[in-house]
Amino acid sequence: MVILDSRKLQDFLILGIGILVIINLNMLFARHTFRLDLTEEKRYTISDASIELLESLSDVVYVDVYLEGDFPPGFERLQRSVRQTLEGFRVYAGDNIQYRYVDPQKIRGERGQQDLIRYLGEKGIQPTNLFASEDGKRTEKLIFPGAVMSYGGEEKGVMLLKGNKAAGSQERLNQSVEGVEFELISTIEQLVNVDRKRIAMIHGHGELDSIDIASIRQTILERYDLFHVYLPTKSSLEEYDGILIAKPLRPFSETDLYKIDQFIMKGGKAIFLMDMLEVNSDSISSEGSIGYPVNTNLEGLLFKYGTRINKDYLLDLNSGGFPVVVGNMGENPQIQMMPWPFYPIITNYTDHPVVRNLDAVYLRFTSSIDTVGVKGITKIPLMFTSPYTKTAGTPVKVSLNDLRKQMSPEIFNEGSQPVAYLLTGSFPSLFKGRFIPDGADGQNFISDSQPTSVIVCADGDIIRNEINEKAGVPYDLGYDPYLQAEFANAGFILNALAFLMDEDGVILSRNREVTIRPLDKVRVENEKVKWQMINLVIPIILVIMFGIIRYYWRKQKYSR
Repeated sequence: MVILDSRKLQDFLILGIGILVIINLNMLFARHTFRLDLTEEKRYTISDASIELLESLSDVVYVDVYLEGDFPPGFERLQRSVRQTLEGFRVYAGDNIQYRYVDPQKIRGERGQQDLIRYLGEKGIQPTNLFASEDGKRTEKLIFPGAVMSYGGEEKGVMLLKGNKAAGSQERLNQSVEGVEFELISTIEQLVNVDRKRIAMIHGHGELDSIDIASIRQTILERYDLFHVYLPTKSSLEEYDGILIAKPLRPFSETDLYKIDQFIMKGGKAIFLMDMLEVNSDSISSEGSIGYPVNTNLEGLLFKYGTRINKDYLLDLNSGGFPVVVGNMGENPQIQMMPWPFYPIITNYTDHPVVRNLDAVYLRFTSSIDTVGVKGITKIPLMFTSPYTKTAGTPVKVSLNDLRKQMSPEIFNEGSQPVAYLLTGSFPSLFKGRFIPDGADGQNFISDSQPTSVIVCADGDIIRNEINEKAGVPYDLGYDPYLQAEFANAGFILNALAFLMDEDGVILSRNREVTIRPLDKVRVENEKVKWQMINLVIPIILVIMFGIIRYYWRKQKYSR
């Protein structure tokens, strides 16, 4: 006979109800997952643009991560960040994200190692030497801080160790941790994106062409459709999403200016890489050369949009070098690199997705930029020279002999100078209140633009690659054969294009900030014993006190 009001039956009913509630909650959360990020900087939160892309995947993205093995704490943090990011991707993409970790050290045989290095090198993943101490001995290990992602039969490599090489090792690792989501999600976007943006590289006014831009051309083609457009014979630029103007040296006609202006008025994006002065580099090491003004007629257009590139040169103590013949050994000239402040090395950036955590950029003969008050335009500086900068106004004499006498740090006292700007907003037309040029189609004239963006850089050579004279082939953009160093010129151009073309906002994940909170080693040493006692003794005392109180409570309760 079942007694409905018995205590035992009530306990069983409560237990059964509890089990059913737990099962239903598990079924609910299995269908509708959510994540709660309690960190101050939201380091585990996936951006909205990334979530939208992950949820739209129609096939599986396979990821092979080569950052595996025994690492020091800094690399372990990067390794852990990659794993957590991929796990976060699976929350939204489900089984369409499949990843595995590969330890390159476990690949046996010298030939297998060489094949792996060659394979990853083709994917753009360069090995890094990691030095550590084991049993008092200094050891060296070759690691591959990257991953290979494949989708639909296509593969792409992604470097996970990024950041500014001028920063300290821990800071650079932290910058790499901050960029993990962007590096992974942008690679996925490249693999799955079938609707490629169309970029027009403008020609017809002495712009860089052919082998001088061969490197960046190949890099851009990996992400966008790139077209070389001879503007004088083109009726309009409406079929393109963005335009790139690289170091023009001859004037733009009024008709060509009108085509560019109306392209921007209709919401088109543009990058202007400009030189305001031109110098003969062959004469620098002898009698010197004078930088003469370059007239492109783009000055009025840029002024109308809110910037003015000055006809001067910036000299920066944080600079590259210029090769000088100092003698001969037999028939072979002896070349020595001299500090050359006309070639600034840029490591000073604002906190914007285009340049955040970017490595050093190498400029040549760059000018200063002023801004002009234009209503409705927001002007954001992107890159600055170092605090040890001076300005050389027109006429500028560029001579190695004169420069030897003027390298005193005291004269480089004009502070950091901006060399690149991002302009956003609604731009006024250059032809507002003016006659439409002859031969231009003025029927659909627009006087004020849709909201759009323009990037202006005061150096046209930022996009020019060096050339291997012996082999007749271009070096990668940013590589300087004299300094034997690589710079992030290509990274700047790609980030600029990604920001201008990125309607979904994937590049905004570069804004992620992870704060380093190191322990105060001095305080740790001074207060070590105190905290050891607190952590070891107090819990024991609390347990004993709880036992005593419970004992007397039970004794008093049941003694009644």
